[in-house]
Amino acid sequence: MLGGSMLVSVVCLRFGLIPQARLAFIVVIVFVVPYVPVVFIAYFRRHRVAAVLRSYPWREHACSYAPRATGIQATIQIPFSETYASAYRLIPFPLDLATIENSHPDRIWFAGDPRFGGVVSPVGGHYPVRAVPDKVPAEGWQGGDDVLASRVGLRRRSGKGTQT
Repeated sequence: MLGGSMLVSVVCLRFGLIPQARLAFIVVIVFVVPYVPVVFIAYFRRHRVAAVLRSYPWREHACSYAPRATGIQATIQIPFSETYASAYRLIPFPLDLATIENSHPDRIWFAGDPRFGGVVSPVGGHYPVRAVPDKVPAEGWQGGDDVLASRVGLRRRSGKGTQT
């Protein structure tokens, strides 16, 4: 879209159509340029989700949801063992995974490292969403591969989980 509008501006300038070139340029500046950072961020987030799904297998877990005042589920609580449960926020915005094409609202698929987050989806894996720990760092989980978590973008160099 950005390249096409700029191309129209250049063609209009080439053929002496200054008002049309000006209009095409203004359209690009007003309607396209503000979305460039959004597209850029979405592109890298999509690659992080893909890297997590290539490196970690889906595992089915029981889950519970903590609702907000608006009714949308703010966090997902996943018990990974009898002694460890972690709460995750869905990013870039909260989704109600309990109702999105989910025949098992009390179960969820999780791919990632319980300490640093990962990707969650309703059972079936058809709606993957990035999940980050609600509390950083998530403490109490023993095990995990720090190098793998760093390589796929779940863990920063400081040892904390990423929040985006």
